Amino acid sequence: MTINTAGRNIPDSIPGYGDVKHFEGHDKRIPEGNRYGKKNRASFNNKTDKTLPDIKAAISASGLKSGMTVSFHHHLRNGDFVVNAVMDACAEMGIRDLVLFPTALFGVHKHLTKHIKSGVIRQIQGSVNGPIGQLASEGGMEVPVVLRSHGGRPRAVTSGNIVIDVAFIAAPTSDRYGNLSGAVGKSACGSLGYAHSDAEYAECVVAITDNLAPFPASNIHIPQYFVDYVVTVESIGDPAGIVSGTTRVTRDPMRLLIARNAARLIESSQYFKDGISFQTGAGGISLAVAAYVRDAMRERGIKGSFGLGGITEFFVDMMKEGLFERLMDVQSFDLAAVKSIGENPNHIEISADWYANPWNAGCAVNMLDTVVLGATEVDRNFNANVNTEADGALLHGIGGHQDTAAGAQLTIITTPLLRGRIPCAVDSVYTVTTPGEVVDAVVTEFGVAINPRRQDLIDAAKEAGNIPLVTMDELIEKAEGLTGKMSPVETEERIIGVVEYRDGTVIDVVRQLKKK
Repeated sequence: MTINTAGRNIPDSIPGYGDVKHFEGHDKRIPEGNRYGKKNRASFNNKTDKTLPDIKAAISASGLKSGMTVSFHHHLRNGDFVVNAVMDACAEMGIRDLVLFPTALFGVHKHLTKHIKSGVIRQIQGSVNGPIGQLASEGGMEVPVVLRSHGGRPRAVTSGNIVIDVAFIAAPTSDRYGNLSGAVGKSACGSLGYAHSDAEYAECVVAITDNLAPFPASNIHIPQYFVDYVVTVESIGDPAGIVSGTTRVTRDPMRLLIARNAARLIESSQYFKDGISFQTGAGGISLAVAAYVRDAMRERGIKGSFGLGGITEFFVDMMKEGLFERLMDVQSFDLAAVKSIGENPNHIEISADWYANPWNAGCAVNMLDTVVLGATEVDRNFNANVNTEADGALLHGIGGHQDTAAGAQLTIITTPLLRGRIPCAVDSVYTVTTPGEVVDAVVTEFGVAINPRRQDLIDAAKEAGNIPLVTMDELIEKAEGLTGKMSPVETEERIIGVVEYRDGTVIDVVRQLKKK
C-alpha cells in the first residue's frame, strides 16, 4: 500500500487492473514513449463501397473475437441505440469477455446489464452512469471499472495503454466510402469530437449510420481514410435523447445566489479582460454564471476569445453577439449548437485529444482562463468528488473535470452547501476525482471559499468588496451544524473502481458497498 499525494492509501497492485502508478501531483508525471501506431491497411481493386448489410456482417468483417476491446462514443447521449445493438449482436454471435471502452454510458444502456451478467462484457473502461454504476458498486462485475477523464482517455489511446480492436462510430451521416458527419441527418448530434481518437487509432473502424448520403458527404468530421466499413440501420438514436431543444438558466433563488457570487469572483479576477476564454457546463447554475458574466462583458465592453468544451445555445448566442470570437466544440449539447457547427466556420469541432490530452504538444484546456465546474462533494483540502454519491455508489464519470481544472487559470466549483440533507462540503471526500491543488475556489450560497494557495484571488475578492468570503473550515462547520455528523459509508475491501488521474496515475479507488 502507498499513500499518494492526494492522501489516499492505494494498493501497489489491483486485481483485474494490474500494477499501479501512484498519483504524485497534477503535473509530475511526464510523457513516456512514442505515440501508438496501428496497422496499415489498404483498399484494393479500386473498391469504392465499404457498405455491409448489417451489424453482424460488420462484426465478422472486423475480425472481432472474444476477449477483444470495443469502443463507442457518447455524442448520442441518452438517445443512443448503437451500443446496445452492437452488444446484442456480439451476444448472438457467441462473442464474450469483451472490454467495453466507451467515452460514457447513460441510463439507456441499462440494457447492457444482462450482457455483463452473462459474460459478454468482462470489463468496462469508461464512465458508468446510473444502473451500470450501481451494479458495479454492488460487486456485479468481475474486474474493476476504470475511470478516465476526457483527456485521460485519448492519452491512454494515443500512448498505446489501451489498444482498441474495433471502434464502432455512430454517425448521423456517412457516405459509402466512410466520410462521416455529425452535423447533418435526422440524428444529427453536432460535434463528433470524442470519436476522433478512436477513428484514428483503432485497428478497425465500423461506422453505423441512419443517413447514407451520396459521395462525398457534406460537413465531413471524420474522413474516409479512417473508416473500414459502413452499416446502415433504421435509426442510430432517439433525437429527443440526443439533444435538448434548449438548455435553461436556473430560476432557483439559492442557485442564482451561487451563480452571482461565482460571477463576481470572475469579474474581480485578473482574467476578466479582453481575450478572456471561458468554459461552463450545461447545468442551470453554470448557465446562470455565464449569464451574469455575459452581462458584465456587455457593461464593460469586454470581448472574449473563445468558449470551450460542450457547447450550448447560450454560447452560440454569445458568439453571434460578438462576445466570443470562436467556439471550440468537443460536444454539442443542444439543437442550436448542432445547427451552428454545421453553418458557422468560427464554430470549430475539436477532438478529445485536442481538447484535453495532457500528453500532446498543447491541449485546448491549457488556454482556458476560467472554468466553472460542479461536484458531489468538496473537502477541507479543496479536493473534489464527481464520481460517487453520498452512499458510496459509483454513478458518474469524470468528464473533463480534471482536465479543465488543471488547465484553467481560474477553476471555480459551484455547489449548494447541502443536497437534501446531505452535506456537499465535508472533512474528506469519499472519492478524490480532482485534486485540491488545481481547485481555486468553492462557491456556495453561504459564501466563497478561496484556496489559500491563491492569495492573489483573495486580495482581489476583498478589493471588490461584494464577495462574501469564508473558509472551507467554516463551510464544513456550517454544513455539519445543519445535518449533524454523517455516518461513514460501509464497504468491503474489494476494489470495484479505479479512478485514474489524467496522466494515467491512480488518484483513488472505489470499494464495493456492503450489502444491507
